[in-house]
Amino acid sequence: MSLRSKDLLGLQDLTAEEIGLILDTAASMKEVLQREIKKVPALRGKLVVTLFYEPSTRTRTSFELAAKCLGADTVSIATATSSVAKGESLKDTARTLAAMGVDAVVIRHSAAGAPAILARTIKASVLNGGDGMHEHPTQALLDMFTIKEKLGGFRGLKVAILGDILHSRVARSNIWGLTKLGAEVRVVGPATLMPPEIERLGVKVYHRAEEALEDVDVINVLRIQRERQKMGLFPSLREYTRLYQLTPARLKLAKPEALVLHPGPMNRGIEISSEVADGLQSCVNEQVTNGVAVRMALLYLLIGGGSREALD
Repeated sequence: MSLRSKDLLGLQDLTAEEIGLILDTAASMKEVLQREIKKVPALRGKLVVTLFYEPSTRTRTSFELAAKCLGADTVSIATATSSVAKGESLKDTARTLAAMGVDAVVIRHSAAGAPAILARTIKASVLNGGDGMHEHPTQALLDMFTIKEKLGGFRGLKVAILGDILHSRVARSNIWGLTKLGAEVRVVGPATLMPPEIERLGVKVYHRAEEALEDVDVINVLRIQRERQKMGLFPSLREYTRLYQLTPARLKLAKPEALVLHPGPMNRGIEISSEVADGLQSCVNEQVTNGVAVRMALLYLLIGGGSREALD
């Protein structure tokens, strides 16, 4: 089996089988990362470009490390110092990349749909590193890989996504992926940070954290951005913390071995307490490692040609 598209634009368009293929391939990639020499020649001779119109440390670095572990060459384009800053359009940039003969482009952009525009313009594979408030598929895939690794599967699991659902591309991608694989997804946060009619995506909506966290298997805590409070979407950070921070007391409402996930970077003392962030149930550091494995899997599946021997 292989992926149907040359691109990874979001989990909305993937089938459950394709998601399963990515997660299974990521398991093989994690084995590579555990070797003394963390490098295989699967993508030798390939060129991967990271094109980030928004600041990023984890996602960009993770993709670059993933490409290098597979033997590819990487180029990082800083848009603040490139022709983009001089007014070059996305399509102009795409044509320049195509002329360079790149094999894959990882793009993060503030506009939803920008990766799709790029994918229609160039023959190279395009991977969405986060677009506006639309999707962040690789973050969701690494979250799902962590869940599968720890709990064995998804069917029947209860997963709570806690925080700013309205603005979160991480939440959207997780909802698409988890529901396709049979998990029950609960979203919880203030009514002002909840998208209208989100129930249509097959999730259960809660506004009280205590009610949503009851008996769940996984809690995915979203970062709260301080500008949301300045926009008047909730009264104050202190009020948000009082009602929605994941504390040890609230964590006890979940199942005893429930996993705690966070896409990072964390605002300790706001959406998550330090005790929980550093606790035994926290998978934050493992998510970082798993992010490299998942991104290796995606690059391998999209531009690697499927040669299993190249991983040996």
